[in-house]
Amino acid sequence: MKFGIFVYPDVEPVDLATFGVLSMARRAYPDIQIHTIAPTKGEVLLANGLRVIAEYGVDDAPAFDVIVVTGGAGWKEQVKNPATLAFLKARSRDTVMTSVCTGGMILAAAGVLNGKQATTKCEVIPPEISPLLQMKEQYKDISTVHTSVVDQQTVVTGGGVTLCIDVMLHLLKTRISPEVANETARIIEYSRAWQANKAALPPIES
Repeated sequence: MKFGIFVYPDVEPVDLATFGVLSMARRAYPDIQIHTIAPTKGEVLLANGLRVIAEYGVDDAPAFDVIVVTGGAGWKEQVKNPATLAFLKARSRDTVMTSVCTGGMILAAAGVLNGKQATTKCEVIPPEISPLLQMKEQYKDISTVHTSVVDQQTVVTGGGVTLCIDVMLHLLKTRISPEVANETARIIEYSRAWQANKAALPPIES
């Protein structure tokens, strides 16, 4: 299964746990492929100085089974980036589109979440406004919900920050197998946290 992790300037580095979970999952399921995509391929400056190299840009990215849009303060620029929005909208026709944290705001701006249930980052430090509340107020065609994961089959959205780990484990469980997901959770020492998060913020599937 081929995953594309979409990054952009000012992504929060913690959201690179999306890549990290898949990297560890390859120990249990080596057929996973992981690639990075950005609006423009090459060096991308994330929040607080971390630099990553995106393997592909939106103009040369190959086909993926799943594209994961990461979150961070840079989402506010990406929702105004025509190339990013056009890329995500086009890929949504034949790819499982996934967001973690405020990546959901970018999928919303691209029209990928219209008519669907979705979640995004909820908790913030005042006076910042909760992205989940912003999504609810700005996108009336989206049914927002505060939870860890919302799986609408072709679109999967996740809650904020470290819940990106739960989103990736959910994808492993539902798109590969429960055994691969459980083994990955075990070896990243996250099994109890995953179960606790599912109990507190139950995933929604339809």
